[in-house]
Amino acid sequence: MRVVVVGASGNAGTALLRALAAEDAVTSVLGIARRLPHASFPKVDWAKADISRDELVPHFRGADCVVHLAWLIQPSRERETTWRTNVHGSRRVFDAVASAGVPAVVYASSVGAYSAGPKDRLVDESWETGGIPTSFYSRDKAEVERILDAFEERNPDVRAVRLRPSILAQRAMGTEVTRLFTGRLVPRRLFSPSRIPVVPDLPRLRFQITHTDDVADAYRRTIVRDVRGPFNIAAEPVLDPEALAELFQARRVRIPVRAARALVAATWRARLQPTPEGWLDMALETPLLDTTRARAELGWSPAHTSSAALLELLQGFHDGAGAPTPPLEPA
Repeated sequence: MRVVVVGASGNAGTALLRALAAEDAVTSVLGIARRLPHASFPKVDWAKADISRDELVPHFRGADCVVHLAWLIQPSRERETTWRTNVHGSRRVFDAVASAGVPAVVYASSVGAYSAGPKDRLVDESWETGGIPTSFYSRDKAEVERILDAFEERNPDVRAVRLRPSILAQRAMGTEVTRLFTGRLVPRRLFSPSRIPVVPDLPRLRFQITHTDDVADAYRRTIVRDVRGPFNIAAEPVLDPEALAELFQARRVRIPVRAARALVAATWRARLQPTPEGWLDMALETPLLDTTRARAELGWSPAHTSSAALLELLQGFHDGAGAPTPPLEPA
């Protein structure tokens, strides 16, 4: 089986390459990236391509499955750039899959594609994917869901799968978190899981985190199994201010959502950090995920708890951890 992984050099991409190395059904992998990494992986050859403008069909011909992971979070102040990769580029990937005659495509959607939902119960894959309007990430994920809906209608013979994972975390994301989310506003050397004195007690701050390797295992399973449609991917337990305070041995500090949002917006506009307030809105509004379908049809279950994944990420942030690919390169 030949697999093409688009966006193979990123967080989920590198984890998927590791997972496919041990998958006997996969004989070769073509990793596609805008910037080629120095790292090597078993079974993997590399090709350089930008999905927003470069020819993709020659790379896809002869593939048994294309996995589309490519996505831009930054530059958050250049919406034309992020939209062209995220939405226009995704459309080009799906069109190239059809033109090249690839029989299966797996797309990296997200919990961020979902419309606002409950925080007191889990929702399954039937929950509306309308996104959170104030988040460009969420709007783009929702728009690509509609593009994939249309693709499936036009190409019923193509096996299309979309994974909707929760927040991803692994140690190698440490430096990437600085580049994508915190900038220089949070001094990582002064920040470690053992030295977090307080956690924000925000209403509706309830979320799930899944280790990137567990998400990669879910992708691997969708590649080699005859499944279609959406799958929620998330680990337990659900994390909230009470659980975070216990995890870090910290105290909770009640913060009004309006004040927290104003602080994020002001620091983003002042270019003190790269994260606009839509990310906070998405964290507080997106629902919690029911993973029953993934467990039943994929035989998937996470090897890491959400608490362990978060601690690993925070330690990687403190240590400036990374990996030898351009998106994950240590500072």
